[in-house]
Amino acid sequence: MPNAHTTSLSINLKSLLVGATAVVASLAIALPAAAEDFPTRPLNMVVGFGTGGSADRLARIMSGPISEEIGVPIQVTNRPGAGTQVASNYVLNVPDDGYTLYASTFAPYLTNSILIGDADFSVDDFSYINFQWFDLDLIAANRDSGYEDLPSLLEAIREDSNNVRGAVVQGSAGHLMVRLLLDEAGIPQENLNLVTYNSGGEARSAVAGGQVDFVSISAQGSEGIREFLTPLAIVNDERIEQWDAPPINEALASMGFEVPVLQGSMRGFAVSSEVERQHPERFEKLSSAIQSALARKDVQEQLERNEMGGVWVGSERSNELMRENYQVFEQYAHLLN
Repeated sequence: MPNAHTTSLSINLKSLLVGATAVVASLAIALPAAAEDFPTRPLNMVVGFGTGGSADRLARIMSGPISEEIGVPIQVTNRPGAGTQVASNYVLNVPDDGYTLYASTFAPYLTNSILIGDADFSVDDFSYINFQWFDLDLIAANRDSGYEDLPSLLEAIREDSNNVRGAVVQGSAGHLMVRLLLDEAGIPQENLNLVTYNSGGEARSAVAGGQVDFVSISAQGSEGIREFLTPLAIVNDERIEQWDAPPINEALASMGFEVPVLQGSMRGFAVSSEVERQHPERFEKLSSAIQSALARKDVQEQLERNEMGGVWVGSERSNELMRENYQVFEQYAHLLN
């Protein structure tokens, strides 16, 4: 017959085993529930530009695959205006719960909205999940304008005040490059009749239709008007296959000066920095969904058909690139004021 001590020990061990089993069972239930806690409803993908532009087209192509990878629908909403300030302020003022994705051409528009648009936020108020589409700028003349190279265009601006017309997207890298070219060449800014547009489509239509003599704009989106253009320079350190144009400083060699090679457009996805700080697991889940979508062959083929970039550089590098872009543009922001 078991003594009291043996009986007590047996009861205590049984109690411990029951308790441990309950804890394990509760963990088994709790862990999957926590892992599946996000997302439980549709995501909102906010685009910093209007419909039809590069950022909008990228968002709409990527929203389907990202939705499939993360497991909930994604609604695309356009909030254009004020050089992406409208969209940026919206993203920063909704709950920091990971249910709002920001799709935009972050560089240089977010940078310039801070430097010259008096935005009350900073580049560090956002966590950039991935920049997947990098684009160089092209300087090209209307084929009937008579300009065959960049020096002849600049000399015409110098000598024929206000008669040469150019097109740029307001606050873009192409806009700043035109200002830099005039500044370094010693040409008064007012000598050029520079027309600013709110979208690349409008600027391209203007040069293709002959309303302006030249354009400074993202190269990759300009293939559709190639037949109307004479390419003068590509803003890069080396030539590229897509355009028969010299690198910017090679094009300027005969004029005896150089300009800094500005980063072109950087497009991708971000959230508010508070999302990553408060919900790192949600940030990681969003990152994983975008990375998985970009790893799919069907997605890459669709991006290629639409002449869009589809690289994965990750959050750390994307954030570094954004800060580098800000530092470079900060040096020359006075030219856009």
